[in-house]
Amino acid sequence: MKAIKRGMIVLVLIVVSTLVVACGQDAASENEGTSSGDSDTSLKIGLSVVDLTLERWQHDRDIFIERAEELGAEVIVQSADGDADKQLSQIENMLSQNVDVLVIIAANSDALAPIVEQAKDQGVIVVAHDRLINNAEIDAYVSFDNEGVGEMQAQYLIDRVPQGKYFLLGGEPSDHTAHMFRQGQMNILQPLIDSGDIEVIGDQWADGYSGEQALSIIENALTANNNDIDAIVAPNDSTAGGAIQALEGQSLIGEILVTGQDADLAAVQRIAEGKQSMTVYKPIKEIATTSAEVAVRLAEGEELEADVTIDNGIKEVPFVQLTPISVDKDNLLEVIVEDEFHSYEDVYKNVPEDERPAKP
Repeated sequence: MKAIKRGMIVLVLIVVSTLVVACGQDAASENEGTSSGDSDTSLKIGLSVVDLTLERWQHDRDIFIERAEELGAEVIVQSADGDADKQLSQIENMLSQNVDVLVIIAANSDALAPIVEQAKDQGVIVVAHDRLINNAEIDAYVSFDNEGVGEMQAQYLIDRVPQGKYFLLGGEPSDHTAHMFRQGQMNILQPLIDSGDIEVIGDQWADGYSGEQALSIIENALTANNNDIDAIVAPNDSTAGGAIQALEGQSLIGEILVTGQDADLAAVQRIAEGKQSMTVYKPIKEIATTSAEVAVRLAEGEELEADVTIDNGIKEVPFVQLTPISVDKDNLLEVIVEDEFHSYEDVYKNVPEDERPAKP
């Protein structure tokens, strides 16, 4: 586990120039193939997304583009569809289009060092968004306290089931953050495992955070343990969905606690219905906006200093670390609806009206 130096983030942002919006020009014709609107810009950002079929990354993309354009940048977006080789090819294509900044949501944290080296040779700024890029000269990492995410998941479970049989369900093995989640979980669980209060009856990882693979894993776990499981530590909402589908098949909904992460709409609906125990909300507007701001400011020569850094194998990377929020049925309305991440109607869609909390 790579060490994280924690502390309050200090961003020293020196404004060297004001952004000038050109009027009366059709920027779209000059910036074909980008997301630019009406502004005539020279700063170009390549946003490489791991997989836009996942709801979480769609939110990041949309908010990132909105903020980047407000700051006067063009954004080129491509989705790797979970394919690390495809992502490398796409980033190489972005570099051929003379981007000034690369913001990368890594498909494989260990596979990007060569393309980052190429980017640095071209003088391109590289920012890792939510997933760390290992062994590469990246300029910044913008994410949440990912060990803290795992700690929240585990703490939620032990507060309710301090003794029992736990199944550990991991995420994509090549994703650095998946291992940070697990480290956080074990920070909380290990003392109870050592004391014998918690018995780990299984530990498997789902490639690509696949819900289908999680379904199969948990179905097999239930069969092997005669349905005798008290808690499932699922790393995110996609795997939680697969786990809950397996529980539904055995009429075990509500009897086995299941964690999650990302506050996907399907997950918060499950929480409202009492099917999923909790999720960890990582305010997407905050991380996507921050990444856009960091990318633009670094490209404009401003200075980024952070008291929090993370070791990616070859350097201590400035880490803009944001705070996640644990969410369950009790604070679903306050956190998810009032933050306008999902609407009241969508969250409680499957809950009878007389059983819903009062609409804010």
